[in-house]
Amino acid sequence: MNDILQRLAGDWLGEEAIAATRWGPGGRAVGRIAARLALGGRALVQDYREERDGRPALQAHAVFVAGDDGGYGLYWFDSYGFVPHEPAAGRWDGRSLVFVRRSPRGQTRHVYTPLGEDRLGLTLESSFDGGASWEPVLQAEYRRVRD
Repeated sequence: MNDILQRLAGDWLGEEAIAATRWGPGGRAVGRIAARLALGGRALVQDYREERDGRPALQAHAVFVAGDDGGYGLYWFDSYGFVPHEPAAGRWDGRSLVFVRRSPRGQTRHVYTPLGEDRLGLTLESSFDGGASWEPVLQAEYRRVRD
């Protein structure tokens, strides 16, 4: 079982600050994540829902995979129509699990940071110049939801 993926498993709820981007206006949102371990703990299957003004907005389905070489892969599908051509490469930097997704629309960097047992930080940034500069997309902190 992968310890990093295990830390991300669970149900999460949090406030999100979304920057204005080419895909839509900025503002506040509520994000919900349901993530469960699969394949003996080598994969994490995540469903994400964003609500703005009480209405559904972005939805995503993601699969995180731990590789034998210590690296990670991220397969990301979303309601904006993103379909991955290949997994985003990821790594644990000692503090955060960092992925960079590449597509014809540019690059998106996902930074998942466990903040103790019951809090999770997420930062998304986009680059349209091959990673030379990054623009904010989302800054969020989630808390674990217990039954």
